[in-house]
Amino acid sequence: MRQTNLAGETAEYVRAREELRQAEIELMRHRERVADQRRRLPLGPVVEDYAFEEGPADLGAGDEPVREVRLSELFTGPGRDLVVYHLMYGKAQTEPCPMCTMWIDGFSGIVHHVRQNVDFAVVAAADLPALRQHARDRGWTGLRLLSAAKSTFKRDLASEDDEGNQDSTVSVFTRDDDGAVRHAYSVHPRMSEEIDERGIDLLAPVWHILDLTPRGRGDWYPTLGY
Repeated sequence: MRQTNLAGETAEYVRAREELRQAEIELMRHRERVADQRRRLPLGPVVEDYAFEEGPADLGAGDEPVREVRLSELFTGPGRDLVVYHLMYGKAQTEPCPMCTMWIDGFSGIVHHVRQNVDFAVVAAADLPALRQHARDRGWTGLRLLSAAKSTFKRDLASEDDEGNQDSTVSVFTRDDDGAVRHAYSVHPRMSEEIDERGIDLLAPVWHILDLTPRGRGDWYPTLGY
C-alpha cells in the first residue's frame, strides 16, 4: 500500500516519496536482521557478582539505610534478562551527562512497560545521595538507581577509564539456572573512530522525531535545562 496522495503533490514528489517508503521498509527489515543477529550471539562469559549501593525504593524517603545489592539480585525471576544503562555521572564526570539524562528521561516514562518483559536498572559512578538527588530533580520514578562508586563494574564494562572518565553504555546480562550471571551484550555510543555518539541512537526517540523533519537534527544537543 503506497502513501496517500494529497492535493497539490507533484509527480516528482510522489515518485520520490515512494522511493523513500521502499527505503524505510528495507531499513525496518535490516533492523530486524540485526536484532536477530544480536539474539544469536554465542553464550557470553560469566561475570563477577558485582555489589552496588541502593537507596530506599521511594526517592523521597527519609534516612533509611543504604543497602548493598548484588548484580545477580537485580534479576526478579527465572527466564528474565537484565538491561543496565550506565549513566555518565560520578568520579571525573562531576555533573550528570545531558545526553544520558535525556535518554533516562525517556526510560522513566516507559520502564513500567519494559519490566513486563525484562529487568532494568540505571548504574552510575556517582555516590548514592547525588544520584538520587539528580533523579528527584528530573522527576524520575520507577527506575532502579544504583551506585557503582565502590566497585569495578563500570571500569570492567568499559564505561569508565582508569582516570574515572565516564562513558554511557548499555549492557545486557543473563542468569544461568545455577545463579551465575553472564554478560550477553554491550554497546557504546562511539561505534568507531569516525562514528561518535550514535551507537545507542535507537534508545532515544528525540533523535528519530527530529529525523522526520526537513531540517533534521542539525547541531542541536540536549542540556540539563532549557
